[in-house]
Amino acid sequence: MFRREIPDEELDRTLDSYRAEGWALLSSVASEPTLEALRARASDITSGRVTYPGMFFQPDAPSGRYEDLAFGQGWQGPDTPYRKIEKLELDPLFWAWLQNPLFERIVRRVLPGAVTIYRAVLFNKSPRVGSDLPWHQDAGRFWGLSQDPELQIWTALDDAPKAAGCVEVFPRSHVPGLATPLGGVVPKEKALAADAEAHALAVPVRAGDVMLIHNHLWHRSGPNTTDAPRRGFTVCYMDAATRCTRTKRAPRAFVKVFEGGV
Repeated sequence: MFRREIPDEELDRTLDSYRAEGWALLSSVASEPTLEALRARASDITSGRVTYPGMFFQPDAPSGRYEDLAFGQGWQGPDTPYRKIEKLELDPLFWAWLQNPLFERIVRRVLPGAVTIYRAVLFNKSPRVGSDLPWHQDAGRFWGLSQDPELQIWTALDDAPKAAGCVEVFPRSHVPGLATPLGGVVPKEKALAADAEAHALAVPVRAGDVMLIHNHLWHRSGPNTTDAPRRGFTVCYMDAATRCTRTKRAPRAFVKVFEGGV
């Protein structure tokens, strides 16, 4: 499953960087056979060869503008450039990866008790496509939770240079907390006031690299201008005591991934 062993000393340094900067990178984590299997399964799911009831599909906006994204359309056919596919915890290959021993070691350094996941998502930027995703935070009332999650682990399934729309971060932007109580997209006036553009740091990665992202960290990504796909699998881990607070529909139940502390 892994390309190399990650010693505790390296993991501790990575977690220290994550806490201070709001993000951190572990290079050369997933083995090539693991990546090949996950990429093949991602293709099977987007093409409709493998299906699971309840999966969420969101196509990219033809304009490439985040503001023009459509919601609630579901699977649109095998040739659709999907931006996001949720509920990948339903698939045994993705499920095995998100609960692998290394990720448990990481999660245990942040969440010592029982752990659930808020979401397991494939973020896809098809060749010469991909919406521009503005500065945002993955928390706040928009997420409808009793407490904000803290930790996301993002696995690069493909190489993601800047030209392919790699993740860009605003280091240490997680420290002040939410830009607005709603969370989600950071208002333009807030980004201007924080001089976010001057602090933007592109994080190009190779397939198999793993990135830790604090939910309050401002991050974004651009379109994919290359001829290769750019796919990342991200999982948000949270304290199992976290509850869904939405009232318009039945509250969500979250899947437990790790039991109580070890």
